[in-house]
Amino acid sequence: MTATISLIRHASHAHLGKILSGRMPGIGLSPAGQSEAELLADHLRLHEFVAIHSSPVQRARETAAAIAAGRSLEVEIAEPLNEIDFGDWTGRAFEALSDDPDWHHWNEQRAVATPPRGESMAAAQARVFAYLQRLAHDHPGENVAVVTHCDIIRAALAQVLGLSLDAFHRFDVDPASVSRIAMGDWGARVLSINEVCR
Repeated sequence: MTATISLIRHASHAHLGKILSGRMPGIGLSPAGQSEAELLADHLRLHEFVAIHSSPVQRARETAAAIAAGRSLEVEIAEPLNEIDFGDWTGRAFEALSDDPDWHHWNEQRAVATPPRGESMAAAQARVFAYLQRLAHDHPGENVAVVTHCDIIRAALAQVLGLSLDAFHRFDVDPASVSRIAMGDWGARVLSINEVCR
């Protein structure tokens, strides 16, 4: 049996494109992000989910709550869906990171690089993919929504597509977008990448 899993990136927040928020607490959706989340929820109204799982980070939880509104489902918070732990880079401006050689190494060699005192993308890929496999096992023939983060979704898609993590930039995962995978005991395949509703 096959489960369909919708990988949903959270909507926009005030730090987007400016500060590496990572797992910082208290970073909720911006007004624009709240509108994106509502549009996303409307886009997903025709999809019957049996469960909605979310990263514990606030911006993901708020996006998941918008999707859950009007459904008889409670959002399940899942640590394996958490953002990558960016260690010492958490909370730093991207402009300030631009001169850091470790930052360039991270963005050029994601398959092997690790943020200082943080988590490698390979480790993040392993934890999220194992969690998606458990979801697929628990929900054969059903649809599940998973609200998480850009690089977490890229890592999952790269594994299904058989791509190195160094190729993470070959496709976009925009805020409030949906990428879909089918997964079962037979393996997994990508159904769509970066569906956006604007």
